[in-house]
Amino acid sequence: MFGDFGGIVRLLPRHVARPATVEEVAAVLREADGPVVPRGCGHSTYGQAQCDGGVLLDLRGLCAVREVGRGRAVVEAGATWRQVLEATLPHGLTPPVLTDYLDVTVGGTLSAGGIGGASLRHGLQADQVLSLDVVTPQGRLVHCSPRRNRALFDAVRGGLGRHGVIVRAALRLVPAPPFVRSHRLLYATAGALLDAQRRIPADHVSGQAKHDPVWRYELTAVRYGPGPRIPGAVEVEELSYAEFADRMRPDVTELIRIGEWERPHPWGIVLLPPRRAAEVIEATLAETSPADLGLSGVVLISPLTVRHVPALGAPGDAVMLAMLRTASPGAASPEAMLEANRRLLARAKAVGGIRYPIDAVPDFSTAGDREAASNGAG
Repeated sequence: MFGDFGGIVRLLPRHVARPATVEEVAAVLREADGPVVPRGCGHSTYGQAQCDGGVLLDLRGLCAVREVGRGRAVVEAGATWRQVLEATLPHGLTPPVLTDYLDVTVGGTLSAGGIGGASLRHGLQADQVLSLDVVTPQGRLVHCSPRRNRALFDAVRGGLGRHGVIVRAALRLVPAPPFVRSHRLLYATAGALLDAQRRIPADHVSGQAKHDPVWRYELTAVRYGPGPRIPGAVEVEELSYAEFADRMRPDVTELIRIGEWERPHPWGIVLLPPRRAAEVIEATLAETSPADLGLSGVVLISPLTVRHVPALGAPGDAVMLAMLRTASPGAASPEAMLEANRRLLARAKAVGGIRYPIDAVPDFSTAGDREAASNGAG
């Protein structure tokens, strides 16, 4: 039985393939007589990286960073963002947008879109791709980019593997700052937080809602390198860029130690139009207690820019509301958390929002995404 980080869906593949080369990936797709589902680190939450029958394609063997320099890195899809950063930082370079958690694969996040704190300034991770090598469902290796095979290039970024398996990516790199200053600011309303996120100039912007004893809002605004501090910050921390990029490692280590990392994670994530985001956030939190989130649950609120990822179906400007629930002992049940996510999705759709990833399990159910599974989900 192969699960994923969500701990909700359990699907059993008929075969597991662990290719070591791109040619072996192509051979698996050519010879398969059923669904083929790519899998990286299995950090999906609703079975997108699982397979009901068919072939589960474990891509972690394709993890080489092939080239670094001249503003780009060529990496295999099974490489994690940690591996990418370890290869680029010695050259003084970094991807413009990193995931908060580095131990997920390049192929997986590009197939989902890829959101980070720098997405307001730079767009999604999928916006940073210069070119891709993709194995189509027929087992044909195709090189694609904005100028070559553009339709496939647009289909696979944010497409959850429905149109092919990403096996290699050329990623844009930018100079890495030597250090960062992280500023924490507090707000009483969602509207004030959202206004500040777009108004305050910063290189990395994220927000959280915290219950203490009512819902309050916290902005983290990070500036790279030297420069003035942000007025009104209640806390300022200076870190090396490497420390900042890997800031989640101590928290993950602790969550693993206390068992929270292995609990079910019925996450609900939506992308909202900015003009209606505050009302959706506040309506959702009004019906949310700490028990509805779990011991290690987190509410993330982040503005982002979507530039050239049509498969995602998101507006150019959006606000991500992520209810990252954990079914801890004593918290609400996974079923109750899923029902809360269904209400969130209905509320988001009513104002023109969408779920993220776009083809996540319909209505956050536990059934598994049959369409994604039958066509391959990255």
